[in-house]
Amino acid sequence: MMRSARVGMGAGIGSKHKVVVKIPTWRRRILLAMVLGGFVVLLGRGVYLQSVHKAFLQQKGDARYSRVMTLPAHRGKITDRYGEPLAISTPVESIWASPPDVKASPEQLAKLATVLKLKPEVVKSKLLNTQREFVYIKRRLPPELAAQVMRIGIPGVFMQREYRRYYPAGEVTAHLVGFTGIDDNGQEGFELHSQSWLSGKAGSRRVIKDRQGHIVEDLEAVKVPQDGHDLTLSIDRKIQYLAYRELAAAVEEHKAKAGSVVVLDAKTGEVLAMANMPTYNPNNPVNMAGRSRNRAIVDIFEPGSTLKPFTAAAALDSGRYKPETLIETSPGAMRIGTATIRDAHPQGLLTVAQVIQKSSNVGSAKMALSLEPQYLWSVFNQVGFGSITRIGFPGEASGKLRNYKSWRPIEQATMSYGHGISLTLLQLARAYTVFTNDGALLPVSLLKLKEAPVGHQVYKPATANHLKDMMETVIQPGGTAPRAQVLGYRVAGKTGTAHKPGVGGYQANHYVSSFVGFAPASNPKFIIAVMIDDPSAGKYYGGTVAAPVFSKVMAGALRMLAIPQDAPNNNVVIPVDELPEIKEVV
Repeated sequence: MMRSARVGMGAGIGSKHKVVVKIPTWRRRILLAMVLGGFVVLLGRGVYLQSVHKAFLQQKGDARYSRVMTLPAHRGKITDRYGEPLAISTPVESIWASPPDVKASPEQLAKLATVLKLKPEVVKSKLLNTQREFVYIKRRLPPELAAQVMRIGIPGVFMQREYRRYYPAGEVTAHLVGFTGIDDNGQEGFELHSQSWLSGKAGSRRVIKDRQGHIVEDLEAVKVPQDGHDLTLSIDRKIQYLAYRELAAAVEEHKAKAGSVVVLDAKTGEVLAMANMPTYNPNNPVNMAGRSRNRAIVDIFEPGSTLKPFTAAAALDSGRYKPETLIETSPGAMRIGTATIRDAHPQGLLTVAQVIQKSSNVGSAKMALSLEPQYLWSVFNQVGFGSITRIGFPGEASGKLRNYKSWRPIEQATMSYGHGISLTLLQLARAYTVFTNDGALLPVSLLKLKEAPVGHQVYKPATANHLKDMMETVIQPGGTAPRAQVLGYRVAGKTGTAHKPGVGGYQANHYVSSFVGFAPASNPKFIIAVMIDDPSAGKYYGGTVAAPVFSKVMAGALRMLAIPQDAPNNNVVIPVDELPEIKEVV
């Protein structure tokens, strides 16, 4: 029994038993349904992501590996009339980063900050926002410095080619050329005015980049950038420098608030030079408060006696006067209502020519009052007073010429010698083209012209020639501007000295000193207008302050262009400083 029991036990232990678990049918069906449902959800999600939500996913994917590289257009040059560069573009590099892709050690960031001359915390702050895909670290670097940055080898940090504007003439042409901002868009001057012409159109290139910034593949054809066009100004860079130099010296000598010079080609109306003080450096445009205005175009002033030739010309054209017609100016003053007009030196009987030479306010006022207000206004309007020159410069002022219907007798009288009327220096210089072109007013241009324009006839040719002769006497001994003489050339012109208007009336000790003239008088080549604002060193008459600037600029310009002399070398009265000063009452 014992053996049989062991045998039975051994047999039981050594044998294999299969355990079969039977799952109920309803459970099998539920499990199958869940598996199939999961597949359906996954399939639906796939369809949704690949069709309905495709654009979003594509955008996210592109943000990881695809980049659109901007190919900057080369900005056009600005040159003077002879092709000398006034504004050119030089290649620079900008360092930028994709914050999510930046993987840099503290040592690398410190080195990056050192190379870029930035504080380490500034660099770190730019890389904090990992939601941004693009951030500039520093722009407009020299290519060699940008190469140092790339040698650091920080993933996610890249460089981008850009262009920076350079101005070879600096502050000398700043008010004309202007400057561009950080994105190479014009901010002032012709850089602003001709932005679309100069800038061109940027191109683009879509590429795949790896995480190190290396281009793996081009996805699209390159869209070639369209470079900007060059711009040729009417400026002569040498004459521009000459005008700037002499203006700066005069403003400093006379401790003036500001000043401007305009040089025109007397036969075409092209602006050969336009300088202003104070100025600024367009290569580093900082601290520009009050310095960025092109005062010759945007600032208005009362021109004083430089307007007397236009009144005299209107009187001659009316047929009531001839150059030798006598005008009684004694006793050197005249009352109009409650106001009194005075001359500095009582002269008695003066011819029309002598009224211009001696700059008689009384004589000019009497001529103006003998003319119909509408006629005098029409003459002033036709020479461009009260309207812009349409030179195409940002911010050009129109000046102020009141309608003749509102004129009172005192206003008609004072406007005859440049009070109660305001204009820009460019308007004044342009108006003098009537005396260098047989009575025709020329348009002015800051762009080089291919041919001389046709002027608008304002005065009779004989009248313009009479005024030319009269203004020659202004430069001679006995006139108000012997300091405007030029060795070897006949010169014609007119001085102006005007009180500056202020709150409550004209300011007693603040003046605008001006001179406008042309040479050679026998066949004018240049018109030069000079304005010195508020000289405060003791001298303020136009013949003393502005005329010497005219003389130096005119002498230099005539010799630069080798204009033939029309007077002997002993035509200048030497020394002019010992000549008596003919004063103007303003």
